[in-house]
Amino acid sequence: MTQRHPIAALLAFLPWLLLAEPAAAQTIERIEDNRDWSAFRYEQDGETVCYMASAPKKAEGDYTSRGDVFAIVTHRPASNRIGEVSISAGYTYKTDSGVQLKIGSSSWELFTDGGNAWAATATEDQAIVKAMRAGSGMVVKGTSSRGTVTTDTYSLLGFSKAYAAISKACGV
Repeated sequence: MTQRHPIAALLAFLPWLLLAEPAAAQTIERIEDNRDWSAFRYEQDGETVCYMASAPKKAEGDYTSRGDVFAIVTHRPASNRIGEVSISAGYTYKTDSGVQLKIGSSSWELFTDGGNAWAATATEDQAIVKAMRAGSGMVVKGTSSRGTVTTDTYSLLGFSKAYAAISKACGV
């Protein structure tokens, strides 16, 4: 896979975010960039939403084409959803498949829907965020609807500062 600069990939991702919730998102404000993570804020139906995202440093798999891939952490304080972890795969996941997220010796099984994966509970989100803050790298393994297994390796450099930035921007 040809790697683009993570910030360029994030900018390519932003129109998808706007299309995913067209009635809501106005303009997305970049809060700051911190090493391998970027922090953003926007308004959706009167609610401030803050998120941070990063593209993988290494994406492996036997595929010919794949969309943009991201790890994302989102705060939606008005909905009491803080530190929600998600993965955007750049493809549609295999139906009823899980995604393995591993940081150091800890791992979690995320559930999938379409091209995205999430932790099952807020407690798992909190544990993943804690591990992301303490770790240096993260590996995400998933299977596409065509059966292709992918392994994406993320840097966690800048994660803590980006997390602090979205927490401040959303008042959490």
